[in-house]
Amino acid sequence: MLRPIAGQPLIGRTYEAVRVSPLLADVLVATDSEEILSVCRQHGWNAQLTSPKHRSGTERVHEISQSVAADVYINVQGDEPMARPEQIATLLAVMDNAKVQVGTLMTPAAPEDIPNPGAVKVVTDVAGRALYFSRATIPFDRDGTGPKYFKHLGFYAYRKAALDRFVAWPESALERSERLEQLRFLENGVAIYVGETPHDSVGVDTEEDVQRVEEILRTRR
Repeated sequence: MLRPIAGQPLIGRTYEAVRVSPLLADVLVATDSEEILSVCRQHGWNAQLTSPKHRSGTERVHEISQSVAADVYINVQGDEPMARPEQIATLLAVMDNAKVQVGTLMTPAAPEDIPNPGAVKVVTDVAGRALYFSRATIPFDRDGTGPKYFKHLGFYAYRKAALDRFVAWPESALERSERLEQLRFLENGVAIYVGETPHDSVGVDTEEDVQRVEEILRTRR
């Protein structure tokens, strides 16, 4: 999170990118790291220290929801420096329906992302509800019909009741197998509605990702 990206810590790049959205009442960094908290305070980035016991970002957001009231909580993973206000707007549009408890985003998958287990794929029903998320290539193209593939983006929206339910359930079997926290909702019967955005995002997990993001930032200037 503190790896410099074009001269600024990754967490700061993500924070500043999310804060551009005019639709959010507040933006804060939720972290269990004293070092990250200190860096955030040095730069004037709103941050809050959370428990080190959380196993996922959703659990961390739940802790924040215990002290910060909101109609909807948006979770943008800290390694998403290419977050855009358009993505936030699409995600919040999903939550316009008061019956929706959990929302997220997808974008058409680039050819290189389809077989890549690091790029999570999602399939949805005709109402926009997620049927499944997987690191595998789904759907499987048995007869070569060329289905459209969608990549899941690490942006989530929750209502407080959904967060409360999430932390009350044990880690689910599929969640454990795929290492995808959102599967806990699906296994427990909570629908996840998925908004489609044309704007892809680059999660920074490797040195190659760092170089790719820095190149994108250079071309934006």
